[in-house]
Amino acid sequence: QTKKGLKVKAMKSTNGESSSLDYKFSGVSIDDGKSNLPVIHSHALFGGRDVIKVVLLVTTVALSCLLFYKSASNPLNIVSPPWKTDCYSSKIINETSLETVQKKKPVSELEGVLINAAMEDNTVIITAINQAWADPNSTFDVFRESFKAGIGTERLLKHVIAVCLDNKAYDRCIEVHPHCFLINATDSEQLSGPNRFMTPGYLKLIWRRMDLLRQVLDLGYNFIFTDADILWLRDPFPRFFPDVDFQITCDDYNGKPSDKNNHVNSGFTYVKANNRTIQFYKFWIASSQNFPGKHDQDVFNFIKNDNFTMELGINMRFFDTVYFGGFCQPSRDINVVNTMHANCCIGLENKVNNLKTALEDWKRYVSLNTTVSDTKWNIPPRCGY
Repeated sequence: QTKKGLKVKAMKSTNGESSSLDYKFSGVSIDDGKSNLPVIHSHALFGGRDVIKVVLLVTTVALSCLLFYKSASNPLNIVSPPWKTDCYSSKIINETSLETVQKKKPVSELEGVLINAAMEDNTVIITAINQAWADPNSTFDVFRESFKAGIGTERLLKHVIAVCLDNKAYDRCIEVHPHCFLINATDSEQLSGPNRFMTPGYLKLIWRRMDLLRQVLDLGYNFIFTDADILWLRDPFPRFFPDVDFQITCDDYNGKPSDKNNHVNSGFTYVKANNRTIQFYKFWIASSQNFPGKHDQDVFNFIKNDNFTMELGINMRFFDTVYFGGFCQPSRDINVVNTMHANCCIGLENKVNNLKTALEDWKRYVSLNTTVSDTKWNIPPRCGY
């Protein structure tokens, strides 16, 4: 006879040892096999309703996890916080998808800045400043303001790298701009002043800048180099010639975009990184030793038809001043102008004052929100001469 409350002796385990646990089923015990089989009621085995509850709970949790996984746009990647993506970061944030995009790790500080500032096609915009140009209300401030006042240009400002030629320029740059790179130089303090056109200090600035641009090409980056005394009024990319290695602005344009007799101005160049341009920049810089006391534009004119340049097969184009104007030859049409350069203007103070005047002309034009038939710039011709 089965009796309630009798203990059930543990079955021997497969290894011959007895379990220390006793088993009870619905309050009925089995005593050494002498009792009849227990009657298992509807609430047996921990209770049927309990089992159902547990199964439903587990199912609900599993479905919730599955739905969360499916609905998450990026469930496995974690976006790094902003302070983790500085100029030495090996990752950048894709602007459209907000996914973390793996980039190659920089091998130098320069490459770190290039990685952070580059567009998707490895293009950067580069300018160069010293203390005098970086001071508040000087050229760098007007330069940055033009991007914000331009049409389709503000978004490009985050791709601009300011190359700083002295410590004070760098200190000022990092206060106002995200991408700053300091050229380490023992003579940096000699380069911090206004350095008027063609002075020894000016020539040092020019050739140091040229060597850095050569390094940028070596690292595989296309670049637009722009002097900081240039106003960016419209996005220039639609005006660039396709499939051209080297494109450059002119002080005076003769109407022929392929003619090397155009009077060039190297203050604005668009250069694709490839073997032809790398070798050309190396040759350009090395040729400065053959023409002491000359700046980059003069040396360019000496070497543009050299046999070495011709054998390279580098493809060049020259920009129309209607689109890429300057104080030498101001754009004739404010309705289409992309940039305005304070060339043919001697002295930093003159440059800054006349750039501000030209920028005010632009702001008035934009406020009209209409095409104008007559373009007038309130800048003196060949200011400062």
